[in-house]
Amino acid sequence: MHGKHVVITGPTAGIGRTSALALAAQGADLTLLCRNPDKARDLCQDIVAAGGTQPSVVLMDMARLADVRRAAQEVLAQDRPIDVLLNNAGIVNLKRQETVDGFEETLAVNHYAVFLLTGLLLPALQQASHARIVNVASHAHTFVRDMGFDDMQALKKYSTFHEYGRSKLANILFTRELARRLEPEGITVNSLHPGAVSTSLGQQNGGLLSKVLPVVLKPFFRSPEKGAQTSIYLCQSAEVAGVTGEYFYNCRPTSTKPWARDDTAGQRLWALTEEATQFSYPV
Repeated sequence: MHGKHVVITGPTAGIGRTSALALAAQGADLTLLCRNPDKARDLCQDIVAAGGTQPSVVLMDMARLADVRRAAQEVLAQDRPIDVLLNNAGIVNLKRQETVDGFEETLAVNHYAVFLLTGLLLPALQQASHARIVNVASHAHTFVRDMGFDDMQALKKYSTFHEYGRSKLANILFTRELARRLEPEGITVNSLHPGAVSTSLGQQNGGLLSKVLPVVLKPFFRSPEKGAQTSIYLCQSAEVAGVTGEYFYNCRPTSTKPWARDDTAGQRLWALTEEATQFSYPV
């Protein structure tokens, strides 16, 4: 990873922080997309103290699509290729909340923002040799059985784990469709189940959820150190240099539920997401 430019979302806690520290230790040059400047500063200090290169920091609120656009432009203004984009950030909400753009927040942050950011950064990824896109999804896609296109914004009914599961299903469907589109360009796109509790997941709700969530999700998650292993593996391993469109767990391709392999649903989700984000991919 020496000299490779790696862009990471959500790098200041949990598996994102572990991934950032590990990749920096391997010589990667990091751009950290963070919401909290104080946590970003602390992470940068830890990376440098461990012998890593001083990271670049770009502040970004993924709940605001305009902010995603601004942040992407700041990254592109660095005028250098992106070798790896690690889409790690994610949220889960105890109750339904809307973004400033009028979208249910879980889907907006976990999918819409990822879709938009990745598309905007595509020119820099295309400049790299054999670039990789790594999307942190989850076995939580088993919480749902389809995307529920008739109520994408959860206006009829809201369930915390249904909406989180749907957003993770969206990550997998997005990965498969983007991999198909980018395969001719040699850019790989893979998703993964981390198997780890991100220490910041749910904390924006405060109170009950931040305490209950780790207990409820215990069957799905492990420690950040173990959970980050698959993210790190997909970012740097030569073993997966030519692998694309797959879903990984424990550093191995693994199967998903059938509805996460529904490419017709993936294409429909793609079209709806382009409409929501007002952004069309150039591929």
